[in-house]
Amino acid sequence: MKIVFMGTPEFSVGALEAIIEAGHQVTAVVTQPDKPKGRGKEMQFSPVKETAIKYGIPVFQPVKIKTPEAIEILKTYEADVFLVAAFGQLLSKQILEMPKFGCVNIHASLLPKYRGAAPIQWSIIDGEKETGVTIMQMDVGIDTGDMLTKTIVPIAPNETGDSLHDKLSKAGAELIVKTLVLIEEGKTKPQKQDSENTCYAKMLTKVMGDINWNKPAIEIERLIRGLNSWPSAYTFYKGKTLKIWEALAETYVANETPETPETPETPETPKTPETPGIITEVGKDFIRVACGEGSLKITQLQLEGKKRMAVKDFLLGYNISVGESLESQGVKTTQQ
Repeated sequence: MKIVFMGTPEFSVGALEAIIEAGHQVTAVVTQPDKPKGRGKEMQFSPVKETAIKYGIPVFQPVKIKTPEAIEILKTYEADVFLVAAFGQLLSKQILEMPKFGCVNIHASLLPKYRGAAPIQWSIIDGEKETGVTIMQMDVGIDTGDMLTKTIVPIAPNETGDSLHDKLSKAGAELIVKTLVLIEEGKTKPQKQDSENTCYAKMLTKVMGDINWNKPAIEIERLIRGLNSWPSAYTFYKGKTLKIWEALAETYVANETPETPETPETPETPKTPETPGIITEVGKDFIRVACGEGSLKITQLQLEGKKRMAVKDFLLGYNISVGESLESQGVKTTQQ
């Protein structure tokens, strides 16, 4: 098939390479404009543009793809289908209807769940056990078109946003090759989405990473894993930003002692949990912090201006004490 491929980030690269290797003719790649990066503000190509150049494919980078000028350029590319994978711009009805087989999207969730910009990260943050990839026939809505094919990807207990991204990118690349065969042969069986069972995976922002220690430890752990590696979860230690890269939720309160059988003569003494955000234990290779429910065992972190490192290495240069607190910029901790 002749394909115009629309994509921008690393997630899209696997699909682009897969369709090329499968023998399809990519007549053009449409990607976002180059952006300045780093202190030198040098213009950087998107991963998809770099891949297109590698294969000698023409590249089109419209600031706004809906403009009449951009549409006229799109018309010059021969295409049976427009294949979209995390392109970053909405397509107009005119564009959607331009190719013979319309526009097909590789979406990183099991639609209709997690429509929107960040389905990979939100599936971890929300505690889902599985996610996947849906190949969808695009319409004018946001991820609302008919579903063509799906594949399921389990979410591991230690899954991060980065690791799940890579799994879904690979799964999407494999699925789109199979789906294009079905489209060309007229064997797809489109399914309507049930809009009652959907939620919107809103765009990620840096402020989302500000850890609220009043929340249960398991929710904080999922936030840390979901936002790894961007925008990352963080807290504040002595006024400096402290990113948390790896941590394990523990369901018990950190200062609890093992229960012992009580005699009828011994009155029951209620245990008082620590204030959320308080450091309750500093081990050789971990820092334990009290949460609203349970505690968080931190094993990898990064202090502002320093490199990412294991806690055991961090403790060689910093004297962290029990009773010190980690603070949220936006939320005050609650005394239990």
